[in-house]
Amino acid sequence: MAGPSLLRPTEEIAEFFARSPSADEIAAFRLSDATVARVRDLLDKNAEATLTREEREELDQLVLLDRIVMLIRSRVPPPEPRSALA
Repeated sequence: MAGPSLLRPTEEIAEFFARSPSADEIAAFRLSDATVARVRDLLDKNAEATLTREEREELDQLVLLDRIVMLIRSRVPPPEPRSALA
């Protein structure tokens, strides 16, 4: 299920990668504060065993998005070392 709250981080990620970011930008990519706050809220509810079915699905999808971004990061070559003379 892709509800409105899941659309936001999906769109954030799609828009970011559509800009063809550099390796440094990919390494520095972070979701918005609002999305991070939502993830924390869902994780807190999960720890308290109070997630609804919809929230569980949302959390599962957010975890999947995080894994995809981490997988992309792992495949981006590291930046070239900079010369002290440059």
